[in-house]
Amino acid sequence: MENIIIIGIIAVVVAVAILHTVKHFRGKGGCCGGGSSYKPPKKKLPSTLYQKTFKVEGMHCDHCKNRMEEAVNDIPGVAGSVDLKKGQVTVSYAQDVSDEVIRAKIQRAGYAVVE
Repeated sequence: MENIIIIGIIAVVVAVAILHTVKHFRGKGGCCGGGSSYKPPKKKLPSTLYQKTFKVEGMHCDHCKNRMEEAVNDIPGVAGSVDLKKGQVTVSYAQDVSDEVIRAKIQRAGYAVVE
């Protein structure tokens, strides 16, 4: 009888883990607390001098996208837009800002910039 209870508990835990894994890879679940309907406000720049794209690893879901956009948009004079499928952050510059400032902000948000 004890073995049946233990096997039942293990089966439930495995089923829940599989469900969350499938949601994660379909982009519907939160790998890092996602699933929220929160969208960060879009940042409008008065003018754009140039754009640069950064390849970023570690973004998996809408929560990651929102977190990354907020981090980049927090920098004065720049606005960021994330493409999850490509794993890229496109940064628009209204003023000169060092790439190191952008990279540091991305890394502080918990992601890695790939050269």
